[in-house]
Amino acid sequence: MKAASGLVSGQQPLPELAGEAVRLALARAGLQRAGNVILFLTRDFARQPQPAVVAAARAAGCLSVSGSTAHGLFTETGWQLDQPAAAALVIAAPADNASGPSLSFSTHNRLPFGWQDDRPRAGILDSDGAVWANGRVAEGGCADCCLPTQHVWQALSSGLRALGEAQIIDQCRGYDLLRLGGQRATDSLLRLLPPDLRQNPPWHQIALLRSPNAPAITILSANADGSLTLAESIEHATMLTWALRQPLAAEGQMHEALTDAARRHATPAFALMFSCIGRGPLFYGDDDRDLLVFRETFPDTPLLGAYGTSQIVPLAGRNSLFHHTALTLLYESSHV
Repeated sequence: MKAASGLVSGQQPLPELAGEAVRLALARAGLQRAGNVILFLTRDFARQPQPAVVAAARAAGCLSVSGSTAHGLFTETGWQLDQPAAAALVIAAPADNASGPSLSFSTHNRLPFGWQDDRPRAGILDSDGAVWANGRVAEGGCADCCLPTQHVWQALSSGLRALGEAQIIDQCRGYDLLRLGGQRATDSLLRLLPPDLRQNPPWHQIALLRSPNAPAITILSANADGSLTLAESIEHATMLTWALRQPLAAEGQMHEALTDAARRHATPAFALMFSCIGRGPLFYGDDDRDLLVFRETFPDTPLLGAYGTSQIVPLAGRNSLFHHTALTLLYESSHV
């Protein structure tokens, strides 16, 4: 199955950028027209995305154009964060042989209620952005589509390194964690943090885990009484594990997940990666190490990716919203 990506940037958020991205991808795939297009635009296009979506559809010669705005874009060739840009993945085949999770895009602040327990979904959330499907912007802030494939594999990297063992909640109040493992919440954390981080804990990099595969619970504030206010409500006697976001741990997880996928499965025809604006180059400091690991593992695979607010991940029979996570979908060709 023929597929390729294209990334184009410019000084202004002009619709022509979307058309150029599609034409670049078509040329790389050796196609005259596409059966499906996934189009991402930077947030510069959020107010008036429809002209860019139309330009992409005209360039592709099809109406099957889906996607969303995002804080930044990337393909296997590189990333773009600081200029208006458009990135497209063109696929030759129409979606008449689709399997795997439904690609889902949302502008809401939370995962839409109806998406939590329906069919498996994977995608990205861009709060206050724009989403589209079938060549039209979705007014309700939700859009989805399916791609032609026989099999889809996913690789997940949260970038979190567990600190110690799970501890039981001794005392809590709604969103406030008061005591954990027989100690005040902050004392429990400081005991496990590396010595160089104890004086000024990097709260934005610290989280709590209910289980290794569950979304992390972030910390909203550290309080004078030693308690912590969390982004989610918690219950007494629940087991929680402290975790720390670290670039080295994130890169290692990505390498392990993609290497395992490469060992178990055939080379994918194309891939999608949904990452976080707090992950990529801003997290690693010099480059997107997740993208570099992907290129090392799958050097000949077209990739389309976006940095969003949150990532939609299908796990354990339900769809959940993750943060600071990189979700990679690897698509096998529908034509064997």
